[in-house]
Amino acid sequence: MTGQTASPENERSRTESRQVPRRVVVAGGGPAAHRFADAMHARGLDGWQVTVLTEEAHLPYDRVALSKALTDADVDLTLGSASMWDHDALTLRTGERVTGIDTAAKTVETAAGTVYPYDELVVATGSDAARLPIPGAELTHVYRTLEDVRAINQAIAELTAKLGRKVNAVTIGGGLLGLESAAGTEQLGAVPIVINGSPWLMNTQLDEGAGQALGRLIEAKGFTVHGGVFPAEVLSDDDGQVTGVLMADGRTVEADIVIVAIGVRPRDELFRAGEGAQQQFELGPRGGVVISDGCQTQVPGVWAIGEVANFGGMCLGLVAPANTMAEIVADRLHGGGATFPGFDTATKLKLSGVDVASFGDAFARTDRALEIVYADPARGVYQKIVTTDDAKTLLGGIFVGDATPYTSLRPMLGRELAAEPGAYLTAAGGGEALEACLPDDAILCSCNNVAAGAIRDAINGCGACEGNAPVQDLGDLKGCTRAGTQCGSCVPMLKKLLEGELAKSGVAVSKALCEHFELSRQELFDAIKVLELASFEDILARYGTGTGCDICKPTIANILASQHSAYVLDAGRGTLQDTNDRALANMQKDGSYSVVPRIAGGEITPKKLGVIAAVAEKYGLYTKITGGQRIDMFGARLEQLPDIWKELVDAGFESGQAYGKSLRTVKSCVGSTWCRFGVQDAVALAITLELRYRGLRSPHKLKMGVSGCARECAEARGKDVGVIATDKGWNLYVGGNGGFQPAHAQLLAQDLDEETLLKYIDRYLMYYIRTADRLQRTARWQEELDGGLKHVEDVVVRDSLGIAADLEAAMAKHVDTYQDEWAETLKDPERLRRFRSFVNAPDQKDDSISFVPERGQMRPATAEEKAQAGQQPVLIAASIPVRPADADSGPATAGPAVSSAPTESQA
Repeated sequence: MTGQTASPENERSRTESRQVPRRVVVAGGGPAAHRFADAMHARGLDGWQVTVLTEEAHLPYDRVALSKALTDADVDLTLGSASMWDHDALTLRTGERVTGIDTAAKTVETAAGTVYPYDELVVATGSDAARLPIPGAELTHVYRTLEDVRAINQAIAELTAKLGRKVNAVTIGGGLLGLESAAGTEQLGAVPIVINGSPWLMNTQLDEGAGQALGRLIEAKGFTVHGGVFPAEVLSDDDGQVTGVLMADGRTVEADIVIVAIGVRPRDELFRAGEGAQQQFELGPRGGVVISDGCQTQVPGVWAIGEVANFGGMCLGLVAPANTMAEIVADRLHGGGATFPGFDTATKLKLSGVDVASFGDAFARTDRALEIVYADPARGVYQKIVTTDDAKTLLGGIFVGDATPYTSLRPMLGRELAAEPGAYLTAAGGGEALEACLPDDAILCSCNNVAAGAIRDAINGCGACEGNAPVQDLGDLKGCTRAGTQCGSCVPMLKKLLEGELAKSGVAVSKALCEHFELSRQELFDAIKVLELASFEDILARYGTGTGCDICKPTIANILASQHSAYVLDAGRGTLQDTNDRALANMQKDGSYSVVPRIAGGEITPKKLGVIAAVAEKYGLYTKITGGQRIDMFGARLEQLPDIWKELVDAGFESGQAYGKSLRTVKSCVGSTWCRFGVQDAVALAITLELRYRGLRSPHKLKMGVSGCARECAEARGKDVGVIATDKGWNLYVGGNGGFQPAHAQLLAQDLDEETLLKYIDRYLMYYIRTADRLQRTARWQEELDGGLKHVEDVVVRDSLGIAADLEAAMAKHVDTYQDEWAETLKDPERLRRFRSFVNAPDQKDDSISFVPERGQMRPATAEEKAQAGQQPVLIAASIPVRPADADSGPATAGPAVSSAPTESQA
């Protein structure tokens, strides 16, 4: 009755009712369950108690990245932050498998006999790997869980040790999981063999042309593919060891281990068990519980998400629809009305360096659909775009070998293209079409259902981030929006969108080298290489404007030196160099120079030590052993450098290049020659490396280290390239450095013989030289690569870009054409003209340089000490000698030769 006042008893009862949390039980602990718990947490857990029951012993982990666990047993695939489970209203119980549902009592029971009451039940039990109904199937492995891939890893390791050869690893199944499994076995050192019932690979996602192109590409990588035939039996010996697979056509394929990856089946047993269960729940013809577009089953209060859910007659094992379903249920429980739009079947992966992508109506099943195709069987490239019959609206696409267009086209599915379709076929010379202006409602990240508009909001300040601050960093943008945090295929497009929005806001995102060159260093390097340009003037005329500056001149000089290994000061290059390179020595604070002869691996004879001592004594030089195991002599005037180096060169020394953006030193311990702990000859290898890579010009200085055992006395993991001995060979570490931002080098490959080690280092260094930015150390370069260390590993170890031979040839050219710069300088009187303090007074010394004694040696005098000695104090610039004339450029102009970069360490 309206207007009636509630009694105190009724009011108290309602208050207590509101205070009792609604109980949500989640059956299953995979990615879909995690996403649901995360979505509930994000929307607020006040008034809720969420309990997640998972049969596995782990926190929910990323099944998309399962291949990482196959090759690295210690990798952590945990989804999100473990701290999420610390919330009082969120409980995760591992080792708890739900075995039954009582819909009348609203409870679930686990295998341990524990009963959990619920108000809402979310079933996310996922799927099981399909098994083969053939004899010997019990001897096979499946590829589905963390335990599965760890078992495969262990089995291959044990078989390799037992057999003393490469293991024949047969994967049955040529779909997504099968090829991922086969690629993992190849990385583990096994021989990858694929048996596929369909005539071509990935027949669910690719048409015949694309599947055949993929087959050719992976066969070129060393895979063996048996297509169009089914297995009939797994063969074994009397001890139960697998020996082969008998095929339906009578052939036998040799095998030591067999992995079955032929698909998945929804784990819908909860909806089948118990009296009357099948009458309560509707099941699909091929399994899975049927759900509405709100992800509800036929029983009120019971929801299903992920691979166990059947929508539109399908159950799919893809992360994007599972995430969408999880968000929908969380939204509905909070009073929303979100609906499931259907399955997004887009797929993108990189398989042993081969790009594969498929999306939308890839098979052109739409009435009157057009297929625009480019196929190059010789290169293994296949690209197809599917459109409406007017060639305007994008319906789908397939890309194999070159999936560059995928990131731009995928968000435009169902929309009108900005250019004619052929303009997007990069393999056919297209790709010049402007990036489509993505509408705000276009889904850029399908895994997490993030629209372009949400990303723009974050970039421009949406209120979701602290202080409503705009997001201007790719990492922050991924953290704020979740875009690009799962499969990663949308990251390139995400980066383009970020750069485009920042440019609109007036934030500079130019990749130009400087005001005179619009190209980046990498683009300039490639252009100079392709056109075989050899002078700054030609490069400036072709790609630049103006006269150049202290950024582009030394950068181009460095690129030319990297590509041609020619004397760095000839052919007009002398005027391009920094002060240190012009003098072939490091300038110090008082205008004097240091002299650093190469001491490869830190090994030096007593006779050569005597030469250094005599030179230092004769010219009054301060001497110090550097951190890189060399001897540095300080205090030489410019005009003294040729005389000092003549004595050193005559004694067998060469330039240590402490002044160059090049290899500085290879530090080593004494290794197995002397040390009782050493397992390999570290000194010999260090000398080999230093003599091989000496003089190699690069974007920044390079340092290496070689340790003869795991005790790591040479601190190899603090170097750009570090090598550590094992009892089986050498472990190779890359991307380390000290300095202002120290970084530990990361393991690239292990237990290498010396030939393979040198091959990998050749590739790594040349790839760095070609693609890094100016003055970028290997650590930062490696971090900024899309894919980081994994990308480096793909390029260097697996030759994913097909450029290994080119990189090795470039390094071989450098090794064959190396010349010691000081030895070459001393041969030519014209080159020696550079080494004069004053152009108009060749014989005059620079008297502004003065020293005082300290600890038995000399050091530069301070301004106060100069004043006490009656010498006029001068500015540092005045104490730097006038830049000498370059032998190839005529008289120099007056003025100090001020370095355009800070003086670096001599180490």
